[in-house]
Amino acid sequence: MKIALLADMHGNEIALKAVFDHLQTQGEMDAHWVLGDYSALGYAPVATLEMLKELPNAKFIRGNTDRYTVAGDRPPTTPTRENVLANPELFERALGIEANFAWTLGAITNTGWLDWMKALPVQFTETLPDRTRVLCVHARPGLDDGPGFDGITVDEIRPLLEDVDADLIIVGHTHVPYQIEVDDKTIINPGSISNHLDDDKRAKYAILHADENGYEIEFHRVEYDVGKVIAILDEIDHPAKALIKNYFKN
Repeated sequence: MKIALLADMHGNEIALKAVFDHLQTQGEMDAHWVLGDYSALGYAPVATLEMLKELPNAKFIRGNTDRYTVAGDRPPTTPTRENVLANPELFERALGIEANFAWTLGAITNTGWLDWMKALPVQFTETLPDRTRVLCVHARPGLDDGPGFDGITVDEIRPLLEDVDADLIIVGHTHVPYQIEVDDKTIINPGSISNHLDDDKRAKYAILHADENGYEIEFHRVEYDVGKVIAILDEIDHPAKALIKNYFKN
């Protein structure tokens, strides 16, 4: 069986369309596991959701920006009123963050997506044909936010997985693809489709190949028109365009 692993679309219809087109060249997928952060921090929150919901045999979880959008929470790095008063240079960032989530909430509410996003689970489990137990979650087991697993050592990761009843943990959130082996467990991040945090501005996703003999992960990187995304942010005068453009700068 083949399962597409998609994460961190962030309202980027162009990047998602490029990934869908690339998936068509990879043969039929048996399932699509979609790992959160669908709409916020992008120019096309609703179109992106509509595309994802057309995927056959798809399962979805909540990302941190999905929660921020519907629950009114904000990223921990959001400047507080006290921060801004002490350093007025932070005002533009604080305003951009608030404008982004307010704009996204208005878009999904006006098009009937609010209840769907509110109902997203924080994680789900599956079992592969070889009996490998899989946990899909946005950041870490039980969490849609906070630090991911990259950038820390295996010794630091090990206690975080002590109570995790899974052999394969699939995450998103940090936007960088990786595969980490920790004793008898494997952690996979397919990378982000949009809002890239490394120097490679291609859309990133992965395919999980699985049968009765085991599984393997195939990572993909797909070119798309980043310049067009930036141009659209200007054309629609997105209220957080300055904040979003930072993800596309080399």
